[in-house]
Amino acid sequence: MPDAWSLKGDYFEVCNCDIACPCVFLSDPTHGNCTVLVGWHIDRGKAGKESLDGLNFALAAATPGNMITTKWEVAVYVDERATPGQRKALEPILAGQAGGPFGALAPLIGKVHGLRYTPIEYHLEGKRRSLRIKGVAEMSSEAITGAGGASVKIAGAPLLMTPEVTVAKSDKLSLSDYGWKWDRPGGNSFHSPFNFNGP
Repeated sequence: MPDAWSLKGDYFEVCNCDIACPCVFLSDPTHGNCTVLVGWHIDRGKAGKESLDGLNFALAAATPGNMITTKWEVAVYVDERATPGQRKALEPILAGQAGGPFGALAPLIGKVHGLRYTPIEYHLEGKRRSLRIKGVAEMSSEAITGAGGASVKIAGAPLLMTPEVTVAKSDKLSLSDYGWKWDRPGGNSFHSPFNFNGP
């Protein structure tokens, strides 16, 4: 049985859909297909006895249609700073073999292009988020200001990564890898704290 694990930190994603992404409500993507880059920064993390504090990782996913009725193609990127012990601890979690939210995503995935260890920069400042995977991808966004200056939230949608997300607008989404070439500013973005655990 996999070691018990927990990850807490900040996550954000940018996709090619218009705001707010219909995929989280199990509707079809705005433009027929979905391309999404999701990034996580771990503030506090542990798998067994292995600390995962401070690491970043990301998932790129593409679907030719509805995210529930068509299989995803994905690629995984993990912080190159991870030690051999941290890599061994993280890999079964991200592959869905250790349960939790990644285990729930696993049945939706049809093809994994690969897992790569690479420099990943994750920046959080107020309403802004940005992520850079060296030589591969960049994304950034800023939360939308709602009524009375409050953030706009979505809660309880069936395909959210967390129970509640803040809605944001992207100013950058670019990726070039595995034959994918994405370039989509001005699309949908979500961010929120996360608290995952398993198995």
